[in-house]
Amino acid sequence: MKVEAKNAVSTTSTKQKIQLVDGVFTVSEANDIIQNLINEKINFHKLQRLTLCEGYSGSNTKYPDGRINQLEKDKLISKEFFKDKYNKKVTIKINGVLEISINE
Repeated sequence: MKVEAKNAVSTTSTKQKIQLVDGVFTVSEANDIIQNLINEKINFHKLQRLTLCEGYSGSNTKYPDGRINQLEKDKLISKEFFKDKYNKKVTIKINGVLEISINE
């Protein structure tokens, strides 16, 4: 997995791209990468929800709850995508770019 920051020369830039994943992988490797990325996002939202509820269980957790549910669905879709490819002699190309911009 290649991780690099592009356009990171200027700290005052309002846009940045990070090439998070770029490569060709076996089906198993690709599945692991995707599942782990989704799991990290789920954990982020679970911590966000926990922070919101800390001290007040009636906090509005609609956004993190919705994201967790959507990400769980995305995990199932991803598993289904890879399911019938394990027995084939194929590789998977993943190009994952994060685009970050500052909203002022």
